[in-house]
Amino acid sequence: MKKLYIIAFAVLFANLFSQKHEEAEMKSLIKQELNRYSKMIDFNVNPNTLNYDLKYQRLELDLDPAQHFVSGTVTNHFVPNQGISSIYFDLSNMLVVSEVKYRGNNLNFIQLSSKEVKIDFPSTLPAATLDSLSIKYSGAPDTGGSAGDAFTISTQGGVPALYTLSEPYGAQEWFPTKQSLNDKIEKVALKITTPSQYNVASNGKLISETILPNNKKLTYWQTNYPIPAYLIALGITNYTKLNDTMGNPPFPFVNYVYPSTANNSTSMSNINWTKEIMNIFENYFGPYPYRSEKYGHMEFGWGGGMEHSTMSSMGTWGRSIIAHELAHQWFGDKVTCGTWNDIWINEGFATYGQHLANEKSLMTNAQFRSYLASEMDYITSSPSGSVYVSDANLSNINAIFSGRLSYSKGGYILRMIKWILGDDVFYQALKDYHARPNLAYNYAVTADFKNSLLQSTGKDFTEFFNDWIYGQGYPTYQIRWNQTADQNLVIKASQTQSHSSVSFFELPLPIKVNGTGGQVAYLALDHTSNNQIFVNQISFPIASIQFNYEYQIIQRNSSLQKDTTLLGVENINKNAVKIYPNPVKNELSVSGIKGIQPFEIYSIDGKLVKSGSYSSERKIDLGNLAKGTYLLKIGDSKMKFIKE
Repeated sequence: MKKLYIIAFAVLFANLFSQKHEEAEMKSLIKQELNRYSKMIDFNVNPNTLNYDLKYQRLELDLDPAQHFVSGTVTNHFVPNQGISSIYFDLSNMLVVSEVKYRGNNLNFIQLSSKEVKIDFPSTLPAATLDSLSIKYSGAPDTGGSAGDAFTISTQGGVPALYTLSEPYGAQEWFPTKQSLNDKIEKVALKITTPSQYNVASNGKLISETILPNNKKLTYWQTNYPIPAYLIALGITNYTKLNDTMGNPPFPFVNYVYPSTANNSTSMSNINWTKEIMNIFENYFGPYPYRSEKYGHMEFGWGGGMEHSTMSSMGTWGRSIIAHELAHQWFGDKVTCGTWNDIWINEGFATYGQHLANEKSLMTNAQFRSYLASEMDYITSSPSGSVYVSDANLSNINAIFSGRLSYSKGGYILRMIKWILGDDVFYQALKDYHARPNLAYNYAVTADFKNSLLQSTGKDFTEFFNDWIYGQGYPTYQIRWNQTADQNLVIKASQTQSHSSVSFFELPLPIKVNGTGGQVAYLALDHTSNNQIFVNQISFPIASIQFNYEYQIIQRNSSLQKDTTLLGVENINKNAVKIYPNPVKNELSVSGIKGIQPFEIYSIDGKLVKSGSYSSERKIDLGNLAKGTYLLKIGDSKMKFIKE
């Protein structure tokens, strides 16, 4: 869902960057996060709240950061999915409901040991009709065990401070709501009464601040974007309020920071750097999803950060973590993972945001390559483990919030998809993904992202996802090469796998060819079978070749060497079967065929869709085939192609 205490690697400071120190820091922060999220194993989806759609919540609360106590009224607008005679809200047993009002009348209710309040209506409410009720309650939110971080009283600079952090299921610890990952609340208003010396930070737009009698102040925030309950947040202390603008066209950039932070030049420099990374993310990810409200930060007492919609809560001001939390606004906030199995949908994407920040702003090319190498070493430090969290592992917090898998490997998988598609197609596919009507400001699972890629690019990533998301481990390559007298580059590529869940990783192999006179050529070899031989005409004498030269793909301990035994091997493949164009629209050309050969075309699910006989230099008519990925079989040759 997010990454509160993860910071994969902090900003590099020239050549003094210490990767070992940062890896140790990351492990320490992840460990704290895992301990905090132990509460999630107690609850996933509450079936009692599935029969209505929560449309709007108005929180009218009295809060004092010097007191660990909440009191107030939450008004809930909802639409039943069916006729209902009662309704449930998630609410901690530590909070006591004193009254439920419905159309001016009191309703009967009961608080259950399952952290729910059950409210009975005088008659059955019809389906598909907007209705509302208000819940008045008070109490001291739980401070024990895993619930203790949802509503926290602390101090900063000797001044009381209150802050919330509800991921994944802490919202119920301080207000009645609906927490299952299947229903975003379309609109939320927060009307918070505090002692007048404090400032209140929250989601959305600041509507008003009103001084009340008895040294009180009413602060009114409202967000009109759909939001899951866990992303609703508050911060209350003697914040210094910094109002600015960012972006083009500009929109509000609002920061509520401790007075000590406002006087810290390094922290303020990093906060202001947010403008630069916002411009970068808008260029590559698309417009910031909450432009009509704001982006900014509210400082809090936990380490790391939390991507509360429109206003991330920050306990540290490193640029890498600022980038991570900002990337979450697109991936995690606008589109939220629909199950804990798919947490990489949030965390892998936000980690890729760190990749992008490092590449485009924070690092030199050499430093970025060093960062990628370190990430790859971390990902491959164990031979097993899947990015997708299996049902059997949903009670294993270390599997769900795995820094190695959910974060780092998830982020690197996106880098590999970029390598496969190319930069322009990849970034357009990301923009398409979070803009799709069924996903925008909604929930998504891994299959939704895969289907979105297919819609955007025409490329079916089923096999890739089976290997890299659902499968485990990584490949190790043995690359052998030589150049013939007529300047053919012959490469033999072999592969072993670290885990038996993947029989073969099909990936284009990145090859850089260096000539004796400084010439350079780049190849992407379509590696689809073990011990595959590739022959490419290179127009210059070759001094060396480099494999995975920009760390495009995940691998470990691969070897590369010149091999004289390959001379002559290219004759086997000089007349190898080749197909073009690929992707293809209507006619597929095939070369390298001698005489008449039978051919068969199979769909991606193994069904035979076309067959016939083929003679040299003829074309195969594909006009009747639907768009998708297919396999052409001619003799012993098997070749994939995409029908547009």
